[in-house]
Amino acid sequence: MFSFFEKLISPYPPDDGTTPPKRLLPFVYYYSRPVLPYLAVMACLTGFMSVLEIGFIRFTGNLVDWLAHTDKAAFFATHGGELWFWGAVVLLLFPAVSLLGGLFQFQTTFGAYPMLVRWRAHRRMLGQSLSFFNDEFAGRVSQKVMQTALAVRDSVTRIVDVGVYIVTYFIGTALLLAHSDIWMLAVLLVWLAGYVGLIAAYLPRLGKVGEQQADARAQMTGRIVDSYTNIQTVKLFAHSSREQTYAREAMDEFLVTVNRQARMFTQLGFILNVLNSLLLAAVTGLALYGWAQSFMTIGAITVAISLVMRLRTMSNWILWEVAGLFESIGTVEDGMGMLTKPVSILDRDAAAELAVPKGEIVFDHARFHYGHATRVIEDFSLKVAPGEKIGLVGRSGAGKSTLVNLLLRFYDLEGGQIRIDGQDIATVTQESLRRQIGMVTQDTSLLHRSVRDNIAYGRPEATDAEIVEAARLARADEFIQNLVDPKQRTAYDAHVGERGVKLSGGQRQRVAIARIFLKNAPILVLDEATSALDSEIEAAIQETLYGLMAGKTVIAIAHRLSTIAAMDRLVVLDKGRVVEVGRHDELLRQKGLYAQLWSRQSGGFLIPEAVGEAAE
Repeated sequence: MFSFFEKLISPYPPDDGTTPPKRLLPFVYYYSRPVLPYLAVMACLTGFMSVLEIGFIRFTGNLVDWLAHTDKAAFFATHGGELWFWGAVVLLLFPAVSLLGGLFQFQTTFGAYPMLVRWRAHRRMLGQSLSFFNDEFAGRVSQKVMQTALAVRDSVTRIVDVGVYIVTYFIGTALLLAHSDIWMLAVLLVWLAGYVGLIAAYLPRLGKVGEQQADARAQMTGRIVDSYTNIQTVKLFAHSSREQTYAREAMDEFLVTVNRQARMFTQLGFILNVLNSLLLAAVTGLALYGWAQSFMTIGAITVAISLVMRLRTMSNWILWEVAGLFESIGTVEDGMGMLTKPVSILDRDAAAELAVPKGEIVFDHARFHYGHATRVIEDFSLKVAPGEKIGLVGRSGAGKSTLVNLLLRFYDLEGGQIRIDGQDIATVTQESLRRQIGMVTQDTSLLHRSVRDNIAYGRPEATDAEIVEAARLARADEFIQNLVDPKQRTAYDAHVGERGVKLSGGQRQRVAIARIFLKNAPILVLDEATSALDSEIEAAIQETLYGLMAGKTVIAIAHRLSTIAAMDRLVVLDKGRVVEVGRHDELLRQKGLYAQLWSRQSGGFLIPEAVGEAAE
């Protein structure tokens, strides 16, 4: 039975390719569509249960009158039908409706609803461009994905519950009180006006505070996660106290919103209790007056006071549910700002799969400024022949890494084209483009998974034998065999820690290189690929990398020029333009920028006169 209801909603719906709306109600509807039919069923069951409860209160009043006026001997014969009916309602109908409502609420919607929102939001975040994550805390993004999912569910379910109870209890109570005495209805309407006024005065303010609190919570979480992620740097610079202050500033901002919210809650609770006390006193006084004047029975008094007591409880519950609703809405609105941000890098509607039979790369008058006036890449043209190995050389900031990012389409060109085997990379799918390019970066970070999973990331369908062979080619097999993690998983099953923190820089680099060996893409990009390795390991891997480069088109970036001196061509960049092209020996003879850079590296950075002065 449980399994049937748990499977009514799929928490992982297929991607429809649409962008979430920027307005609140359409945004909530966008994520809630699969759940709405079951919420409607829940609303009907809740409304039915409320009607039964009000009916039972009315039955209780009648029962008091029957007991007061009916002869004991004839009591069951006279009222037996009603007693049996309400007995069946209490013993059978109440539990059955409650069970069915619980199954839809807890089995069908409780878990699947927020998971559906998380799944769609997470999938959208994975599709965001690299520039989006460069501007955000990872902890802040994850926090907003998680809390927005819960807030969407809570907002909708609260609207359903509160709406149903308001319709059934307030209307039902009004009808029963009007039946007893019209003045009781007048008292109820006055109380209701005060109650609505209280909600109108406070809840929008609570919603605003809720939105501020959600943002402050995400900021606080982001700062804490940032400290944990960079814990080595924190300890290296002995800045634990500085990080405490950094986090405390965000915690103080969060506490300000919490205290502001708590003050409103206290004021709300006090005013509501005053209103409810006045309602109870007024209805009780009118009921006693009606009894004294003989136009209200004891049963009617019982019904009136029971309804008011129930209404006191319901009004408190509704008020806090509505307060929670506004808080949830504030959280949703805070998350909307992130989840509705447009994806800057999108595949075109008719994007094709990239085919790379040869591996020719052409930069055709490429221009890119990161959207600013400062020139980064300006009118850059370069043709890399199939199978050619080129090295990109230049001072820091010359645009080398930017060119690689443009080739991988982490950013879109602002002018010109990049073509691979004649195909404009802007017209092909991003995933097919990146599948054809293997890249080893200077700053290697690994997934907090096993060594096997990290290497297999290059080609998930690879066999264990292929994974081990890739590790052997990257000179990683020997240290992998000796790995043991805190859970006693060994070798290829050992987990490497967040960003690969349990491995040395050289070990992380070799695992990353093994991943590229396994991927075996026709285009290879090396961005300081051996910078984290010692000289002995670097020499061993350089030989292996040359083997990996065979038959591939290669673009290599290196500040250490000796590692790329043997490339087919060296392309020297300065301020986003090509200033020199040639082989190593040719560029040295030109005595230009490359020769200057080579001279500094081969001769050292210290000026002889400065060394002499320091010695004196």
